[in-house]
Amino acid sequence: MSRRRIAKLMKKQGLVCQRKKKYKAGKSAAVNDPHIAANIVQRQFDVYYPNQVWVSDITYIKTLYGWMYLAVFIDLYSRKVVGWALDKHMKSELIETALKQALWSRKPSKGLIVHSDQGSQYISNNYRNLLKAWGLKASMSRRGNCWDNAVAESFFKTLKVEKIYREPKLVSEQAMGLLVSEFIGHYNYVRPHSKNNGMSPVRYERYKFEQAKALEKNQIPCTKIG
Repeated sequence: MSRRRIAKLMKKQGLVCQRKKKYKAGKSAAVNDPHIAANIVQRQFDVYYPNQVWVSDITYIKTLYGWMYLAVFIDLYSRKVVGWALDKHMKSELIETALKQALWSRKPSKGLIVHSDQGSQYISNNYRNLLKAWGLKASMSRRGNCWDNAVAESFFKTLKVEKIYREPKLVSEQAMGLLVSEFIGHYNYVRPHSKNNGMSPVRYERYKFEQAKALEKNQIPCTKIG
């Protein structure tokens, strides 16, 4: 059957193709930029305690009045979104806002690794100074290798498939902010995650905390003899 025949039949039944969206490459740092960090994470996405490694990325979201940009920071321990920011620009201020939210909510110890791609926002002076002020280590994916930051990419896919693409039409910027906020709340507190044995990120962290407390309580302290 020819493509024209298929198009005619589809038109008759009011069917429309679901087209794959074109990929838009973001701005990356120059190949020899001295601010590009080494890939410390090396796709080791399983960590042993909270605030050991965070991953970050930016994605595009189309609205009724143009594009918006979402930056997130995700804790690899539970896959919880610990900080995020949505705006009409993708300057370094976007990721700084998201990172500050994550820092104030989690208050991590020094030495936390923050992994991202080589986007120009992640090598900006302000962003690097923020990392330095909190004693954080930068890690970056290899150039053009999305698998090095697969957890962040996976979250964006989940957000778009389960929430944004289900909207029957484009919404305003304000409405998009509410949609994103609603989904992140659902993702953190309710949505089961395969990595967490079917528990949501928040529930998983609470479960592990209670488990550690119980173990500590049941430990018998050593007594000095003599």
